[in-house]
Amino acid sequence: MISLQPIQTLKIPEFRNLMTGRFFLILSFRMLATLLGWWVYQLTKDPFAIGLIGLAEVIPAVSTALYAGHVIDNSEKKRLLLICNYCYVFLIALLAIPAFFGHQLLHFSNLQISYFIYAVIFFTGFCRAFIGPIIPSMIPKIVSRETLPNAITLNQATFLTASVSGHALGGFLIHWIAISGTILVIVGLMIFSSIFFWLLKKHPSENTDKSMGVVKSMREGLAYIYKTKEILGALFLDMFAVLFGGAVAMIPVFATDILKVGSEGFGLLNAASDIGSMCVITLLAFIPLRKNQGKILLAVVAGFGLCIIGFGLSQLYWLSFLLLVASGMLDGVSVVIRGTIVQLKTPDHIRGRVLSVNSIFIMSSNEMGQFESGVAAKLLGVVRSVVFGGTMTVLIALLVGTTNPKLRKMNY
Repeated sequence: MISLQPIQTLKIPEFRNLMTGRFFLILSFRMLATLLGWWVYQLTKDPFAIGLIGLAEVIPAVSTALYAGHVIDNSEKKRLLLICNYCYVFLIALLAIPAFFGHQLLHFSNLQISYFIYAVIFFTGFCRAFIGPIIPSMIPKIVSRETLPNAITLNQATFLTASVSGHALGGFLIHWIAISGTILVIVGLMIFSSIFFWLLKKHPSENTDKSMGVVKSMREGLAYIYKTKEILGALFLDMFAVLFGGAVAMIPVFATDILKVGSEGFGLLNAASDIGSMCVITLLAFIPLRKNQGKILLAVVAGFGLCIIGFGLSQLYWLSFLLLVASGMLDGVSVVIRGTIVQLKTPDHIRGRVLSVNSIFIMSSNEMGQFESGVAAKLLGVVRSVVFGGTMTVLIALLVGTTNPKLRKMNY
């Protein structure tokens, strides 16, 4: 049965402003990720160097995330969101220095430029720890509980639409206006996104016990996740499945050395999985899953792993593209189910801390997955590392399915 609730949810002005701001912010983030992967590989010609981008960001992000959750639960969220937004603007603007003047005026070597990039991305990791959980923590205060599952789906659809556009646009802009011009566009989009965040209402803290110490506050968030097995299982599945299935990190290598399709083909390959995710999440917004969400989650994660194996073995551009699209469709279903489980099972006063832990799992799976892909490619070779990662993803889905009956039987 088709639901018209997404249209009604988008009629809420504050939700619409939040999603519009998020769209342009994620668009800039995905363009940046595309740019950095391409830029660093062109500087070093080393797949391991791509993995170091993820490691540079994830170390500060993960180490700060629990404290960030405590701050979010005890702060006015609009102000915190804007501070993080403008910190990102400043840091990414620094990348324009080596892009415009690195070789000519500053006489940087390729290695020195790559070190400069890693240093900037390291400091963005601190911003990432805060900005990741803030927007999801605001959604339940903007929409009713009845429309929350739909709002979560629209939030993910916004994220993935921006991801598709950002990955593809990033690749095309690198081809059209080079790395330096692309950085200026990224900074401009980050500033533009903040305009919509200024239009939001203030979102004060929901935490009634602000006297609680930082350590006790962080421990409370961890304890809640540990005792809520559905959340724990979903987060565990996300972290380890995507950690090993992060073939997207090696797309610059596949595009350059294996499929030989250049920067334009690289942009499309980079966007392929997000195209699949965007299509299926848009479909789920109007035709939501009604039952057996736990079993569906386990099945789509295993299917995702199989697609990654196929991508690693493919020598044909069109087949590689289709396998990445299919992997994105399966991942899109899992994103909706995981996001809904976490939001529906979390009370307001602890939401920032739970979502911060959730962000640790997401960052660990994505950025650490990028690092793991770089290390595996160094040790096994690019193709074997991707096949290994897909195989591990399938095994993780089987392991979680057999050891977490609450997640397996989950219905919402």
